[in-house]
Amino acid sequence: MGDTFEELIAEASEVDVAGWDFSWLDGRATEERPPWGYQKLIGEKIGRAALALDIQTGGGEVLAGVPQQASKAMVATESWPPNVRRAQENLREKGVIVVADEDDPPLPFADGTFDLVTSRHPVEAHWDEIARVLAPGGTYFSQQVGPDSGHEPELARAEADAAGLEVVDLRTAELRMEFFDVGAMVYFLRKVIWFVPDFTVEKYHGQLKALHERIQASGPFIAYSRRFLIQARKP
Repeated sequence: MGDTFEELIAEASEVDVAGWDFSWLDGRATEERPPWGYQKLIGEKIGRAALALDIQTGGGEVLAGVPQQASKAMVATESWPPNVRRAQENLREKGVIVVADEDDPPLPFADGTFDLVTSRHPVEAHWDEIARVLAPGGTYFSQQVGPDSGHEPELARAEADAAGLEVVDLRTAELRMEFFDVGAMVYFLRKVIWFVPDFTVEKYHGQLKALHERIQASGPFIAYSRRFLIQARKP
């Protein structure tokens, strides 16, 4: 790891950000985890499902870490080609069918196909499509990000209701993040694109330089992120 601003920026700009593995940040940043344990919870639900769909699976890392399998079949969708390839590699042994999908409606599945639909950190939840592909009595279970305010969970509830789903669980958490160098911030913003959708190093060079100087003078940069867990049922 370099020490100068330009070295840190250059290193973080070149590293691969495909998939949902954050191990590159070990020793460079920390983020508090939500208290509910999403991966454990979806494992329990997958173990009871017949047909399960994971939307916007990324590189498939979360699903690959779940020991349970649906009794009939498991399908995952992803739009970004590097992630599609990564997900196929990560989920091949688990028998998950990975479908390249643009994340724009409609989903490439028939009405009422799945009794379980999951999604961790979707860029956008298309509630009408989720409701359409769920079988009657089926469940949508998702951990989502609320980067701007505390309004996202209630907005999600309203959108689920409008799509004809019944929200049976909604929890929120505010999580502390620490960044120990500016390169960690660059990597994070390149990977987690919804925090600053227009982020590029060139566009934010001045702000990044100021952040580097702040960390050098005062220690880790502290920020907070929000997560919410939502479970909805199709009547």
